[in-house]
Amino acid sequence: MRAISRLRFRVDLQLFNGEKTEDATPKKKQEARDKGQVAKTPELPGAFIILFVFASFYMLGGFYKERIYRLFGSLFNSWLTMDLTDGNVMSLFYDIMIQLLILLSPILLLSFLAALLFNYAQVGFLLATEPITPDLKKLDPIKGLQNIFSMRSVVEFFKSIIKLVVVGVVVFMAIWGEWDRILQLGLVPIEGIFAFTSSLTLKIGMQFAVLLVVIAVLDYIYQRYEFEKSLRMSFQDIKDEYVKTEGNPLIKGKIKERQRKMALQRMMQEIPKADVVITNPTHYAIAIKYDGSKMQAPVILAKGMDYVALRIKEIAKENGVLTMENRPLARALYDRTEIGDTIPGDLFQAVAEVLAYVYKLKGRSKSS
Repeated sequence: MRAISRLRFRVDLQLFNGEKTEDATPKKKQEARDKGQVAKTPELPGAFIILFVFASFYMLGGFYKERIYRLFGSLFNSWLTMDLTDGNVMSLFYDIMIQLLILLSPILLLSFLAALLFNYAQVGFLLATEPITPDLKKLDPIKGLQNIFSMRSVVEFFKSIIKLVVVGVVVFMAIWGEWDRILQLGLVPIEGIFAFTSSLTLKIGMQFAVLLVVIAVLDYIYQRYEFEKSLRMSFQDIKDEYVKTEGNPLIKGKIKERQRKMALQRMMQEIPKADVVITNPTHYAIAIKYDGSKMQAPVILAKGMDYVALRIKEIAKENGVLTMENRPLARALYDRTEIGDTIPGDLFQAVAEVLAYVYKLKGRSKSS
């Protein structure tokens, strides 16, 4: 008794409390996607936009330099000395806009491509109207306060702090590394100051962009984890989804059983139309019909084994259908044909001999 009292039974409590520990099914993931609920972060496209823009300054530096010289050259050479009239002002404004558009076109194009590419990389092609559908529940102040003080808001807050710290550290380290040169800028010509400043700016920008990409990738991994976690299901959820999708197994079993009975009943109703029933003699029975004016080959009306075979023979006897024993032919027809099939070509001769014998017994003949 003492040994028995020491026994402990381990019970999986999640079966009772419905804890969501299972990965979401493909159906639930698709339903969430249809509603616009996907794992994504706006940080990833933004980080790559900054990276691409600063990289373009390295790759297209000559283009930017030439366009800036042209813009300010026109400004100082002609625009400041021209007579101001309504027509001149409009022409000046139009010219400046064209020059700025050409100057900024690589940046705008790279930003558009980066946003398109990395949004598609996260979620693929997705068109969902539910997120933009008006919903009065979104105006609930209590739910709004819950969102403000939620764990997600805390994570976003710390993420912003991390980005500020990163910017500060990058700028400080870059300036600290060039501090000696910065102190000597007063002795450097204007062109040297501009060259040094642009070089330092590009260096800081690229370092900052790379760090932002790293942060964005980590944030995307976190967002995927949180999204997968939010979609988790309990065993009961999975069971309910299966019942909803596939139907109750009990009901499906009863429906299939009823369908089998109806098919068997229809098959039995066709047996009186048969010309002959070929048997094993105890295990198999196959009912065959042939009408030379309508059929190219004999057709299987019914087949069965054991109890069904016995029932086929009983119905054939009740309706005067001749029964013939041919063990190999019965087994071959049962294994290789289904109800409604014509007999295989290699068995046609054997079946024809059986039918000829049956017609002879009946005292009639049919053209084959």
